Amino acid sequence: MPGPKNVVLDSRLRGSERARRLIATICLALALGYLVILAGALFTGTWLIDAEGRPIAGDFVNVYAAGRLTADGHPALAYDWVIHKSMEIRAVGHGFDNYYGWHYPPHFLFVAAVVSLLPFIAASLLWLGATAVPYLAAMRGIMGDRSGYIVALAFPAALWNVTAGQNGFLTAGLIGFTLLLLERRPVLAGICLGLLSYKPHFGLLFPVALIAAGHWRALGSATAVVAALLVVSLAVFGTETWVAFFASMPKMTDAVMGQGLAGFGRLQSVFGFLRTLGWNEKLAWSAQIVVALACMTTIFVLWRSRVAYELKAAALATLALLATPYLYIYDYAVLAIAVAFLLRYALPRGMITAEAAGLAAVAALLLIYPYAKMQVGLATALIVAALVAWRATSDHLTTLRSAAVDR
Repeated sequence: MPGPKNVVLDSRLRGSERARRLIATICLALALGYLVILAGALFTGTWLIDAEGRPIAGDFVNVYAAGRLTADGHPALAYDWVIHKSMEIRAVGHGFDNYYGWHYPPHFLFVAAVVSLLPFIAASLLWLGATAVPYLAAMRGIMGDRSGYIVALAFPAALWNVTAGQNGFLTAGLIGFTLLLLERRPVLAGICLGLLSYKPHFGLLFPVALIAAGHWRALGSATAVVAALLVVSLAVFGTETWVAFFASMPKMTDAVMGQGLAGFGRLQSVFGFLRTLGWNEKLAWSAQIVVALACMTTIFVLWRSRVAYELKAAALATLALLATPYLYIYDYAVLAIAVAFLLRYALPRGMITAEAAGLAAVAALLLIYPYAKMQVGLATALIVAALVAWRATSDHLTTLRSAAVDR
């Protein structure tokens, strides 16, 4: 006859499977809904191709234009706003009002050059498909079964990444694999982290976590990858490209963070929120720095603790978003990684009502982004951070009780 502990375990497992099936069903409905939205946008000329049959200039056009300049032998000109904009116009075959700047380090020009070899629309689809692969694979690995694919596709930030033609999938995939491989394959994890240097502001907290937990092999391989990318890009593109990159940074920072030419309401960070409220630039920067330091301290303490690895990973993915000022809605694909680790921890133990309600709120807030015109992304990161903090606190208290009983 099974004992009380076995009965409780069997009950939790059955509850876990029911919860997993319910989540998969809801996520499948959302993913199918996104397909309908994308099909409608394509049919009405608001995504990929306009009503006149011309390519639409979305965020991907900056990658394509930089790639064409690189393929033509002029990589440094990708950082010249006037020339880069003219190449963007050439890429889509017509003029448009916005300017989509190229703000990435020179080693990312290798990727841009490859995708720019195709016609623009084909390159756009290749870009989305290729960057989705690591994102989907990481989510599947974290969740432990095919439900990871469905959760990944259903996460609302995925829809906004596709409509923008952005790199949120790639960022999320690299962070996901860094955290997924860290305990078992630290060198591979470090390689993924090193590749994340194409968006270095997302890696601010990772050295803190690796040092706190003593993951020296991962830190070493990440450093080696960054050094290799620097050397290779210098050899191929020349020092003038790196000089142009660093020279363009103050101009970009002033345009986006100072003047708000891209709109402060679009910045899904503490900095963006405070600038939207009317705070001046210095005060907003000061607050963002305080938040970043608080995130670093939290990660250092948490990663030195005995809290479950899933919660450490979820916290790192979440706080990586809160720590940076330069953050847009498509970047919140990274939050899917945090949610996946949280689900991996919570499902076998039984999800509570607050977690279900919190994750539902996260989905709802991200979905209303086009209509809210405010920092809904920031709100979702805070919600996930609170859920992870609650689980980590409960986990710590349970450990203390178990230790007391053992004594």
